[in-house]
Formats: sequence, C-alpha cells, structure tokens
Amino acid sequence: MSAVVKSTVGDNTVPKNTVPKSVVRRRRLRTLPVYVTLWLVGAVMVTPLLYALVSGFKSTDQLSSNTFGLPHPWVTSNYTSLLGSGPFWRSVGSSTLIAVATALLTVGASALAAYALARFAFRGREVLFTVFTMGLMFPFAVAILPLFILLRTFGLLDNPWGVILPQAAFGLPMTIVILRGFFREIPGELEEAATLDGCSPFGFFWRILLPLARPALGTVSVLAIVGSWNNFLLPLLVFSEPTWWTVPVGIQQFQGQYASDLARIFAYLVLAMAPALAFYAVAERQLIGGITLGATKG
Repeated sequence: MSAVVKSTVGDNTVPKNTVPKSVVRRRRLRTLPVYVTLWLVGAVMVTPLLYALVSGFKSTDQLSSNTFGLPHPWVTSNYTSLLGSGPFWRSVGSSTLIAVATALLTVGASALAAYALARFAFRGREVLFTVFTMGLMFPFAVAILPLFILLRTFGLLDNPWGVILPQAAFGLPMTIVILRGFFREIPGELEEAATLDGCSPFGFFWRILLPLARPALGTVSVLAIVGSWNNFLLPLLVFSEPTWWTVPVGIQQFQGQYASDLARIFAYLVLAMAPALAFYAVAERQLIGGITLGATKG
C-alpha cells in the first residue's frame, strides 16, 4: 500500500498519492515493448488492406505510374460495377449459406458428442475422446483424393452438401475439445437437482447446459463460420459450375478472367473481404469473451 500524505487547505483534507516517479517510469518501460510490438503487428496487418482499398480506386495505368500514391482521379467504377454484378452476389450468398449450414451442423453434432463425453461415464470414453483429438493432427489435404471419390460415389459433386458435410466432419475434433471442457465445468450438483425435479438427461442438456455454455457455443460457431468462409480447396474440388462458387473460388476465377486489370482485381478482393471483416467486428466480443471464459476455468 502506497503512502498517503494529507495536505490541509482550509477545512478540506486532500489525499495525495506519493508513488515514486521512478516506479512509474519503470512500469512504463516494462510495458513499452508490448505496445511497440502491438503497433508493429497492427501496421503489418492493416497496411496491405489499406493498399488494396486505395488501389481499387485507381485505374491500371495509375497502378503502373503511381503505385503507392493516392488515386488521381478516384475511379469508383471498379467497385460500383462489382456491386452491380450478379456473379459477385451469388458467390457471397453461396458462401453465406454454406458457412451457416456448416456451423449449425458442426456445433449441433459436437454439442451432443461433447455432452456424452463430459457428463456420462462409460467404458472407452477416454479412448473415444482420444480418437477425436487425433483428428486435429489429420491434415485436410491428405484426404483430397479419397474424399473426391466418396463425394462422386454419393453424387455430391456440384452440390452444396458436398462442401457442408466434409467441413462439418473436419470441424468436429476442435469443437468437441472446446465444448467438452466447458461442459465438464458445470457443477454436478446442478445436474442432480435437475434430475430430482424430473428433468431427463436430454432436458438437462437442452434447458440448462446449453444456455450456460452460450459463450462457448458462440466461440465455436464463429470459428466454424470463419473457417468455412475462408475455405478454398474443398469448394474448388466440388464445384465445377459457377452456380455454387464461393467467394474464394470466385476470386480465383475473377483473377484469371481479368488478369490484366489489376485495379479491378484489388476492388474485388476488398469487397470479398468486407463481409468477413464485418462479421468479425460484430462477433469479436463473443469470440474473445468465450476464449477468455475458457481460459479462466480451472
């Protein structure tokens, strides 16, 4: 506890904090590298985004003659033509539909599996959980050939379920690991009280456990949606027709079509990133809150 000196002015007594300036200076020096690192990392991440945004307002000739300067004049047609383009909005809608469906399927199946692995005691439970955790070490690229043959056998090529089901399957290990940790922290006395009140195991799961685990569910939902939105290899493998092209595949196809129009490609990249950035801005608090809550549970 720091010393406090009281100075009397008239009838008022004013406490003054007398922490030595040298202590304050040492604290600031200790935290200075952290802030410098954060600013450097932020600058490295933001600079390419700002460059792409500004370059989208240039023409290709301006990009060649004025690579790093501001546009003169500002060319808005690159953005407006894309915003009025049907293929762009079709790819955004396809990515949104696939991402939401993947998140619902992944979180729903993982919540049930994590509930069984966390709250029920049965032979082989830890072995089964180990099998799920081993899925974290299984790279997706290794399964490309057998997955393609499997999807072709079941007629799921050029079908959104051909992307949704594999994405959900590969998202199960991480989601189960996260949810199981949260479910195990729910006190057993709460489950016993619910059972005495006539609540079935599924009723406890649906009415009590899921509402209590809302931060964890929000976290894994955000991770599933972002992972699906950024997935490029699987949609490229499944979709050969432009009807269901997702945003990453649309970027690749657009870049091949307008390879000489770099300014328009930059505009497409910025517009393609905008939905993901907007979603993250809205879901950031939920994501960080869930991760922080999980870190404080012991």
